[in-house]
Amino acid sequence: MSAAALLTHLVLAALLAGVSAVIVRAMIHVGTLDHPGERSSHLVPTPKGGGVGIVASFSIGTLALYLGADHARIPNLPFLGFLAAGLCIAAVSYADDTLDMSFAIKLAAQLGAAIVAMACGIVLRVVHLPWLGAIDVGWFGWPITGAWILFVTNAVNFIDGLNGLASGSVGIACAFMTVIAWSQGDGFVFVAALMLTAGIAGFLPFNFPRARIFMGDVGSQFCGFTIAVLGVLAGRFGAPTLSVLLVPALLFGILFDVAFTLARRLLAGDRLVQAHRSHLYQVAQRAGMPAAQVTLVHWAMVLWGGACCLTPGRPVVLVVVPQLAWLAFVTAKARRVRLGRW
Repeated sequence: MSAAALLTHLVLAALLAGVSAVIVRAMIHVGTLDHPGERSSHLVPTPKGGGVGIVASFSIGTLALYLGADHARIPNLPFLGFLAAGLCIAAVSYADDTLDMSFAIKLAAQLGAAIVAMACGIVLRVVHLPWLGAIDVGWFGWPITGAWILFVTNAVNFIDGLNGLASGSVGIACAFMTVIAWSQGDGFVFVAALMLTAGIAGFLPFNFPRARIFMGDVGSQFCGFTIAVLGVLAGRFGAPTLSVLLVPALLFGILFDVAFTLARRLLAGDRLVQAHRSHLYQVAQRAGMPAAQVTLVHWAMVLWGGACCLTPGRPVVLVVVPQLAWLAFVTAKARRVRLGRW
């Protein structure tokens, strides 16, 4: 990619961040109010639906560069499947923001979107792992890909409980993906990650540190689905630690929190679909840690993951270190204030 093309992409991203901001600002006046509830961390009714700006700017930018830049293309079927599935997720999620639909309907929409993406060719077929090399997973690639997309989509949705936590974490992760995809010569992942970064950049000033609007499920599920698919596409990268391990390394804090909480609740016999406030980030806030600090801790973990991916030798295993420290800190803080069973 030439320097001129790179500059053009960056200018377009800046313009689309502005488009996202304009739409988010409009949604402050027309978005559905999110009233505080038992699980909420906010105290006053706040508009939601700011994710519409993210969806719009991403779709416009990705489609424009796909049509106008040869290096940003993948075959038509995977691209159209990716975009259509993402817009389907966004549409159902926006309806949920307005109508408060059941989890079963949302899960069905996510499963349908994952199947569409996979049917259009976005499936892990070869997994590149350090020390093990390339592993042909055969037909197991379908359930692995489907489970991955569903898990990441819901993980980002579940973690979207504090101002800027989910959106900022995904935005920083996508900024690193942009740089890494460019270094690996993958034009499509570069463009898609850059456009999602731009959309989130337009939204974030309205949400952090003070929330004038939430991105809602339309934003969190779309961001989760999109970065999950980009993680599958990154499986084509040549460097093992920068392929299927890339998104897990960047979003390790989010993915660990959700996996740990689900496992803990499952072992305790709790209903997994029942609303709760036992995620690590929620426990930290309930124990007295300011919400902005909790968010900044998660941003720092994404930055650490990105640094591990870019460091010579790529010691991605080190992403575990700050997460274990965070788990120990939250556990100790919860015991100190006697939260009891989280």
